[in-house]
Amino acid sequence: MSDPENLPGLAHFCEHMLFLGTEKYPEENEYSKFLSEHGGSSNAFTSAEHTNYYFDVAPEHFKGALDRFSQFFRCPLFTASATDREVNAVNSENDKNLANDVWRLHQLERSTSDSNHPYSRFGTGNKFTLQTRPKELGLDPREELLKFHKKYYSSNIMGVSVLGKESLDELHSMVLEYFSEVENKNVSVPEWPVSPYGVSQLKKSLLVVPVKDVRNLFLLWPIPDLHKYYKSFPGHYLGHLIGHEGQGSLLSELKDRGWVNQLVSGQKGGAKGFDFFYLNVDLTEDGIEHVDDIIILMYQYIALTKQQGPQEWIFRECQDLSKMHFRFKDKDMPRQCVLSVAGCLQEYPLGEVLSCYYLYDEWKPDLIDMLLSKLTPENMRIGVVGKKFEGKTDQKENWYGTDYTIENISEDLLNKLENPGFNENLKSPNRNEFIPTDFELKTRDLENSKFPKLVKNTPLTRLWYQQDNEFLLPKSFINVDFYIPITYVDPLHSNLMTLFTKLFNDSLNEYTYDAELAGLSYSLVGTMCGMFLKIKGYSHKQPVLLGKILEKLTSFEVDPKRYEILKEEIYRSLINFKAEESYQHAMFYSEVIVQEQLWTKQEKLDALQDVTIDKLRAFVLEILSRMSIECLVYGNEDLQSSQNTVNIIENIIQTQSGTKAICESQKRSYREIHLPDASSFMYTTTNDVHKSCALQIYYQTELQNTQSNALLELFAQVIHEPCFDTLRTKQQLGYIVSSSLRRSNGVQGLRFIVQSHRKPDYVEKRVEAFLHSMENYIENMTEEDFNKHLTALITKKTGKTKKDEYPESKTLGGNCLSAVQL
Repeated sequence: MSDPENLPGLAHFCEHMLFLGTEKYPEENEYSKFLSEHGGSSNAFTSAEHTNYYFDVAPEHFKGALDRFSQFFRCPLFTASATDREVNAVNSENDKNLANDVWRLHQLERSTSDSNHPYSRFGTGNKFTLQTRPKELGLDPREELLKFHKKYYSSNIMGVSVLGKESLDELHSMVLEYFSEVENKNVSVPEWPVSPYGVSQLKKSLLVVPVKDVRNLFLLWPIPDLHKYYKSFPGHYLGHLIGHEGQGSLLSELKDRGWVNQLVSGQKGGAKGFDFFYLNVDLTEDGIEHVDDIIILMYQYIALTKQQGPQEWIFRECQDLSKMHFRFKDKDMPRQCVLSVAGCLQEYPLGEVLSCYYLYDEWKPDLIDMLLSKLTPENMRIGVVGKKFEGKTDQKENWYGTDYTIENISEDLLNKLENPGFNENLKSPNRNEFIPTDFELKTRDLENSKFPKLVKNTPLTRLWYQQDNEFLLPKSFINVDFYIPITYVDPLHSNLMTLFTKLFNDSLNEYTYDAELAGLSYSLVGTMCGMFLKIKGYSHKQPVLLGKILEKLTSFEVDPKRYEILKEEIYRSLINFKAEESYQHAMFYSEVIVQEQLWTKQEKLDALQDVTIDKLRAFVLEILSRMSIECLVYGNEDLQSSQNTVNIIENIIQTQSGTKAICESQKRSYREIHLPDASSFMYTTTNDVHKSCALQIYYQTELQNTQSNALLELFAQVIHEPCFDTLRTKQQLGYIVSSSLRRSNGVQGLRFIVQSHRKPDYVEKRVEAFLHSMENYIENMTEEDFNKHLTALITKKTGKTKKDEYPESKTLGGNCLSAVQL
């Protein structure tokens, strides 16, 4: 929002440029090369009022990385050559978002705000705003970058967060050594005390045409900046009530009427000086025809909340949950930790930057009342998104080309919202019965096992168990793989499985929502081999949740109304695949080519018309009749509790469904297509939505084994940074450029993904040329450089996980756990 008015996107452009050379380290790729050679990585992002840069690196090379990093803020070069080239990367980044509905709606919100407010500007930038038009105005983009950096990159508005193995005194000395020379220009932190939505922008309704076939309704109210009230969190309190998903909630009533499937609500950050409160729902086919009725229901819930007034017990329950989550919080990855803390340094006292989002203790009902007083029809904007408005709009947004109409909210609706009445089905949340109270750790096993142990092996069930002896948190993880041979035999059965899991999760949502708030969650998804159940969180009440899930599973009844709604949702998700970005198409069709069996979106779409409610009912009975179960229990458990978990599963499914074991030979492992040596195959398809082309080039190597795994990973490590520097930075093939390993079903290889404005055959030649150049690159590599890469790979491979969660890829050793249905 601090971009010059005639140079939209300059802050974002400046972010890109700081990576491309400094006075002390003038080589454009010096920073990224150093990090890559020492097991590190980096990134940055620019938001409305902040730019955040961050990196990680092997601990012994932290000082060297910090030195290179600090030069960004002291003496960047902004060379003319890099400036002319990198504007293409910004343009390519913007191009990839042009057909993205999230970006389009966000910019439409901004573009329809007060045109004199900085919030209304275009933040990403493109070649026109950063090169073509500035030159037409007699401006030099490089000089403008220098001016922007000189004006805003000041030490008094910077926050620096570092995390290392050194002592606090040593880290403090490093920061002083490298950052004390960042100039203090006594810049005032920009603040915008006036909302971008004034009287002229309120009581408006936007009718928007999306790219994908999606339907949404959103309400937005401008509110004061709530950052200073972080000790009482009034926005969180109100979002908790309106966004609740349990019995009696607004969402439950809307779902019962068949109008929506999902609802989110809460405080939405604007910038320093103003905030927003929002309420968003998706819409069913029937729902988009009842928008006014939905809004009236929303105001009925707001009226209920106002009538009841702020409830201290609700505040205290939320407060206690946040304290509990903070007390038993998993360790963040170092990069994520410093990223978060650096942002908090700008907003909160130094001593509270680690706890500011968790610990609040000031009960301020007057602030809740103040916020509620802002949720009025006169202070509201409405947005309705749907394909039904195609051909009926009269305006086009300037930067993304979004078709829309903006009109006044009807007086009739405004009058109804002033006195919406009360709905007897709407209730405040009940007390949360899933909040754990037992945080004791289980008695330690005498033998500290490094890997899960097989502790039960029957024709129906295999149980793997491992007690956590590293994180020592009162949390557990239950992973259950149900091997069911029929779930992926053809596109019809694949659709039936998808529809069943959607309906099942939908039916349990009211019950499990409280559990999720209390730090206990589950997921049930269909896989190519059956279905996969995962429960994670505080171990105290996991058996209760597991029992409820299995009881629901074995007594599941198809709701005809929800069946029609969710079947139509699956149809739209399959149709909408055509609007995904080009690189996602390239990745998907590459999988289709090399996997033994993978149904395409079109095959599933064609088969969806054969799905009936009777077929689904029969399918559910069939999948529960025969299966094989592979289970892992990991965390705050002992052998007895892990066996109790399996007993719950077996007792319920056998008693309720008479489940029997499948034959051992029915446990199928999917394979990869073998690509013969010296062969080359190409699959081409079109993307009619996005302007960019994309390709994935996959070089299949061999079956995985220890030696080939290490060699391929080392090769990928060596070429990773040169690939980005050559194809992205120097040749500017596109914003999305990557090289990585691809591993699936025991087979591995190297892949390149590029999304570009260039034709795929040209990009393919550039990738091939790059790969050939790597032969000389490696042959001429010094022993020192080779050892750097070797050490970097060892650092990555030996780094400890920070979260108390057993990696799914290692859970059971099967092929199907990572094969979630595509």
